Parts: sequence; structure tokens; C-alpha cells
Amino acid sequence: MAKKRVVKDYDALAEDITRLVKQRYPSGYAEHLVTYNDKEGKKVSALPFETDDTYYLIRMTILEAKRIVKEDDDFDDEGHLKEEIADVEVEVDDEFDGAGEDDDDLDDGPTDEDDHIIVTRRRDDEDAHDIPDDSDY
Repeated sequence: MAKKRVVKDYDALAEDITRLVKQRYPSGYAEHLVTYNDKEGKKVSALPFETDDTYYLIRMTILEAKRIVKEDDDFDDEGHLKEEIADVEVEVDDEFDGAGEDDDDLDDGPTDEDDHIIVTRRRDDEDAHDIPDDSDY
């Protein structure tokens, strides 16, 4: 059985999924963002995250990724997940919660046309500087 594929905003994630995302990316999100073209052909940046039954692309720009970590009390001043949060185990229901009207399920029909996501890294390989955020195009 193929995993359900969902594009979702960070703020719309269930709390247990948010905790798992933090544990998967304990040093922040900005360095792990990928870009892809959405259904309308617009470039979008997102954080990839996978559970046993769902593959998420969590929409956020580099600036949003940095702001989320800075404003979250679970991260320290250097942007790293606090040890007491990183060590907590979280159980996730096997069934997708389905909450949020803004969900963009990538599998929206019998064709595989939009099931293919082209992922590009947001870093310049030569000098490891961030490429300017172009997700507003």
C-alpha cells in the first residue's frame, strides 16, 4: 500500500506530528527545506517529513522556518531542540487525522501526473550558502 502524500502548513499539523517533526529536525528546519513546483507551476518550499503511513511536505519559507524555531520554547537560543524535549517518545495514531481544509493531497485522481515531485536542495553546493528564498513566485 502506498503512503498517503500530503502538503500541509506547519500550523495545521496535529500536535503529535509537530513533536515528531521537531525530533526529526532537532537543529531546526531551514537547512532541510526542499523546493518543488505545485499544481499551478509555482515554486514552493517545504520540509519533508515521513511517518509510517504518510509522507508530508510541510510548507514554509526559509524565513518562516527560522521564525518558527526562534519563537518555539522547545528550542534553545541557538536553535537546537532542548534535551528534555528530544528524549520524549511520542506515539502517533496510524490513521491520518484529516484535519485542516488547506490540505493539498497530492494524489487527487487516477493519473500519476502530479504524484511525481521534483525536489531540489536550497543550498549552493560550492560554498554552502543559502540560495535566496524564491517561494513567492
